[in-house]
Formats: sequence, structure tokens, C-alpha cells
Amino acid sequence: MPGNKRVVYLKDDESFPPVSESLADGLLAAGGDLGEKRLLTAYKSGIFPWYDEYSPILWYSPKRRCIFRPDGFIVSHSLKQKLNNQVFTFTMDQNFAEVITACAHTRRKQEDGTWILPEMIYAYTQLHKSGYAHSVEVWHKGNLAGGLYGVSMGKAFFGESMFHKVTDASKAALHYLCNWLLRNGFHFIDAQMETRHLVSLGAFTVSRDIYLKMLNEAMEHTTLKGPWKNIQSP
Repeated sequence: MPGNKRVVYLKDDESFPPVSESLADGLLAAGGDLGEKRLLTAYKSGIFPWYDEYSPILWYSPKRRCIFRPDGFIVSHSLKQKLNNQVFTFTMDQNFAEVITACAHTRRKQEDGTWILPEMIYAYTQLHKSGYAHSVEVWHKGNLAGGLYGVSMGKAFFGESMFHKVTDASKAALHYLCNWLLRNGFHFIDAQMETRHLVSLGAFTVSRDIYLKMLNEAMEHTTLKGPWKNIQSP
């Protein structure tokens, strides 16, 4: 019975309960660690970590998933002008540490703190060193103006966070990533939880069953491990 569902506290191995056992808000399990094997197991199973400094590690698999198709990004008028005028330049995997740190320090509406805690920064930096986590850097007048980071497995990219210091720089990062993923045959970007901002950029939601089918198809392909450097701007 749904009302009898309880959150599983993970043991020392990397096993997760079936995602169908998640609660109404998507919470599936608690505890465990942020080791590489567990994180990769989570992503390929449709699960992601999301918690704060006052809770244990929490693992989610929501009933609806927010995603982008690489060819579905909506370019705003202001961003189009900046791209046409080459206001920004782009790199990939050139400064992962600075990007994830900037994302952690970005304060967002309806958030009192950050979920990108020091142990998260360490864990994803290790994934970056292993070639699974990647960053997009957006530069303006020689300074880091914005960017994003996420995890890549198979032909799926799992977006984690983005930031901007210059208007439209985070949108430019996502636009750049979408074009790069499209050229390299990626199926989708997982944006996890729906927000009005993401929808305005072209994201949409699918049911968990459809998402898992898409995910399984993406996982049939070889992972393009990093670093993703020396890629020219679209």
C-alpha cells in the first residue's frame, strides 16, 4: 500500500530499492555515500542525490522527470543577440573546480542555503577526474561569466547546476552544451526537477516509466569519457 511506504536506509553496498518504491515527492532512500560506484549506479538507475547540511544523504527518483532534448533549447532574443555578437566564448572541462564552486555559492530564490556541500564538491570533482563529470565555462572579457556542470553516461547528460555572473551566461552555457551534445548524438539532458525557468528554456516533463525507457536506451551506448576539451564554439 502506498501509505505504508518507508524510506530505505542504505547499507554499505551500492544497491538501491526499486524506484517504484519512492514516496510521493520522489524520495527513495537515505544514507550511503557519494563514492563513484554508488553515484554511477544511481544515475544509470534513474536516481540522484539531493539533500542539505541538516540531513543525511537523500536519494530521489521523482514520478515525473524534467528533461531537455539537445535540439529543443529555446534561444531568447537577448541571448541570440549576445551569441550573434560573440559576447561570450566557451570552453569545456577547462576549470571544473571553479564552476562547481561558483554553483555552490550561487543563491537562488526559495533556497536558504546550498545543496552543493563540500562533500558533494569533492565527490563530483572525483567523477570529473575519472572522466564522467564535465563542465562548460562561459567567458566574458577574460573572466568566468557563467557555466554549468553535470555527469555523462552513455548518451545521456545529467545536469546538476549552473550559475551566471553576467546576464544570460548560464543560458549561453546550456545552449552551447545542447549544440555539442546534438553533434555527438546524445539523446537528452536530465534536468531532474521541473521549474518555470527550465520550461521557459525548452525543458518538459515525462513520466518516470518513459524516462527510464529513454535512460536504458541511452545507456546502451559507450560513455564518452572526458576531458571534453578543445571543442570549438557552435
